Amino acid sequence: MQPFALSLPGPRRLIGGVVLLVALQAFCAGFFVFDVIDDIWADEAAPLQAISVLQGIETASALAMLVAIVLEVRLVVWLLRRQAVMERDLRLASSAVEAVVAEHFAQWGLTGAEADVAMFMVKGLSIAEIATMRGSTEATVKSHLNAIYRKSGTSGRPDVLALILDSLMARAPRDAGEGTLRN
Repeated sequence: MQPFALSLPGPRRLIGGVVLLVALQAFCAGFFVFDVIDDIWADEAAPLQAISVLQGIETASALAMLVAIVLEVRLVVWLLRRQAVMERDLRLASSAVEAVVAEHFAQWGLTGAEADVAMFMVKGLSIAEIATMRGSTEATVKSHLNAIYRKSGTSGRPDVLALILDSLMARAPRDAGEGTLRN
């Protein structure tokens, strides 16, 4: 079974659906407005005199739909702008994390193969998955991991990840007046 988040429609389909919904609402609102105007002008007994309860309801419905359309369009525009900002921030954060990781690898003096294995390790791949990705044996990957641990001064994967995470957190900008909690 597919996770709920993966079953949601993509942004393009979602936006297309909202545009279709707004267009349908606009058509319905136009129909109500036209119907109300037609009813008022077509009433030969008392043109422009008294509006019936039904005409009042139709008028209120049309106005409510027009207001809803305006609000929906504003919401969609706001969401699209917010999404663009979040995607930009994610790209910036991703490149910053990549730079910190690469900086650590350079400081530790990792070879190209060790850096590849270390990057796969940071991404959470298992030894078997790393071996498959690199087209090597698990023994070779383990050998590279031991060299990474030795060069980084750590004793295992959790320590390497903690070291990188600690340096990322130390570089994170802090709000003025925000303190740090330590145990």
